[in-house]
Amino acid sequence: MAHGSFVWNELMTPDVEKAKAFYAASLGWTYEPMPGPSGSTYWIAKMDGRGVGGIMSLDDLPPGAPTAWFPYIEVDDVDQRAAALGVQGGALARPAFDIPGIGRIAIVRDATGAMVGWITPVAMECQPGEG
Repeated sequence: MAHGSFVWNELMTPDVEKAKAFYAASLGWTYEPMPGPSGSTYWIAKMDGRGVGGIMSLDDLPPGAPTAWFPYIEVDDVDQRAAALGVQGGALARPAFDIPGIGRIAIVRDATGAMVGWITPVAMECQPGEG
């Protein structure tokens, strides 16, 4: 992918198993577990062996987080881009943090109030969930 491209989506849900069953039956997704926040399981959704998204429990998020799909956009430098958010009318909702083997992520609020994740991926030969 490249700077400015949507690169990942994850479903935040109170019922991970129900969501997994729905997408497996309706889209043919399979799943691969990986360690998630707080010792939970994060599920990589796969289509034809390729990671297409993730599913996580709302239990891993702050109280009041909605059931929703959450997108991530690749940026060339998360820290640099986050530092300049205010100039464009945006705001930092969660400071940048690292996910080993995946990349550095910041959660931002754009100038209209919409939330989105920005990620600078670590250099790797495959995307999350592949290989």
